Amino acid sequence: MIFIKNGTIFTGKNFKKASIFIKDGKITDVGVNIIAPGECKVVEAEGKMVMPGFIDAHCHLGMIEDSIGFEGDDVNEMTDPITPQLRAIDAINPMDKTFREAYGEGGVTCVASGPGSANVIGGQYVVIKTYGKRIDDMVMKDPVAMKCAFGENPKRVYRDKKQSPSTRMATAAKLRETLSKAREYYEKLEAAKEDVSKKPAFDMKLEALIPVIKGEIPLKAHAHRADDIFTAIRIAKEFNVKMTLDHCTEGHLIANYIKEEGYNTIVGPTLGHRTKFELRDKDFKTPGVLSRAGVKVAITTDSPVIPLQHLPMCGALAVKAGMDEVEALKALTIYPAEILGIQDRVGSIEIGKDADIVIWDKHPFDLQASVECVVMNGEVVK
Repeated sequence: MIFIKNGTIFTGKNFKKASIFIKDGKITDVGVNIIAPGECKVVEAEGKMVMPGFIDAHCHLGMIEDSIGFEGDDVNEMTDPITPQLRAIDAINPMDKTFREAYGEGGVTCVASGPGSANVIGGQYVVIKTYGKRIDDMVMKDPVAMKCAFGENPKRVYRDKKQSPSTRMATAAKLRETLSKAREYYEKLEAAKEDVSKKPAFDMKLEALIPVIKGEIPLKAHAHRADDIFTAIRIAKEFNVKMTLDHCTEGHLIANYIKEEGYNTIVGPTLGHRTKFELRDKDFKTPGVLSRAGVKVAITTDSPVIPLQHLPMCGALAVKAGMDEVEALKALTIYPAEILGIQDRVGSIEIGKDADIVIWDKHPFDLQASVECVVMNGEVVK
């Protein structure tokens, strides 16, 4: 049992002074007049900022390992543009030091990690906690989404190999073709029911896409440019599948359209150099513009593009560029939890949720702030 005493807690709307009681890995009480049992571990938080653990809804944590080249790079299988059968869980190394930096320096306790954007369909994302030694024990939701990509990346990879797709048309066509095959495959399975003689031959790629066709998980659409965002929306509507708009670099140029269409956005990585043409309008004002338009926004580092421990700084820079401070904090906590479908467990300090709590010596958007204590699953890990 842990008792976090007299901290300044982020409620999701503001900050208030309160205490938190933790038992069996869960938050069991939050309030002003809580008294700690005698056998409890007391963590004094007077004058400290107490936050739910931050969440990055789009990264590659553990898939591109720190301080190593090819041997630790498992994020893109650049031999086939259609690889939905790949699972992030088989490539993530939780022993990589970036995990400790994530929770210990940035207060990031949960992430969605998965394949990169080399392929039209890259594979399955997984939601994990950032503390642990065995990835199987860190999983919260698997799969959580199916990665697909638009724009420059698939074109560049397969143009160099002198194969399709080398145009945006081919990228869209390959995605449509694969979704059509997956839908037909699923319909045949449903029609066959228990009659093995009528079932289609097992296809691992199409099997992996059934949760997308059934609407159980979304497409996770890598799309920077406005026209690529609209292509992603067009295809999602054609096949009646769920989708999140990841990166959404030019989202501020089409914010009202995105609001009208009703898609959630995961914005970033915004810090750093504009390394390619489709990033020419990259700006920290994007999350604020989308938020003010009524779009649900999560902020991402796309780690390791931006090291994951700098997620709070990305939130601070979004505020500096005009985003409401509370909305920016929500973009690191409850909004990514909702987008990933894990809001019943994480994203806010509420009774019944996982005890993933971070104590800061200052407001986490203060660049001088440091993480003083991290509780994950009810265990003090820092």
